[in-house]
Amino acid sequence: MVETNSMLEMEHGQNGLGKVEIAPEVIEVIAGIAASEVEGVAQMRGNFATGVAERLGRKNHGKGVKVDLTEEGIKVDVYCTMNFGVSIPTVATKIQDNIRQALLNMTALEAEEVNIHIVGIQFDTQKQENDFESEIL
Repeated sequence: MVETNSMLEMEHGQNGLGKVEIAPEVIEVIAGIAASEVEGVAQMRGNFATGVAERLGRKNHGKGVKVDLTEEGIKVDVYCTMNFGVSIPTVATKIQDNIRQALLNMTALEAEEVNIHIVGIQFDTQKQENDFESEIL
């Protein structure tokens, strides 16, 4: 793996057909989808621009993921919000495992680091209100 103009060039044998380059945005999308598939993840964190784009109908699967291509390897930072009541260490480990496996299956690349940043907890207020009303009755 060699970094070339912010693209990853894969070196898997010489078959004479050409070279394969993977853009960092592709790795962001793969990691974003893999992270959001884990049970306990409420949502991925984005910025104002991604929020506006999603309201206009454009889905951003790389939201909340930052990829750094360094000489040591690929470093992935994931920023997400968890559901209330889940075990944060357990869910974070599942996110790391899911991202590593998805990258390995889809690109044959291994991530050097997969860092999970929990930026918030989402409370399910509607469910809590319904539970409270059923306890009163």
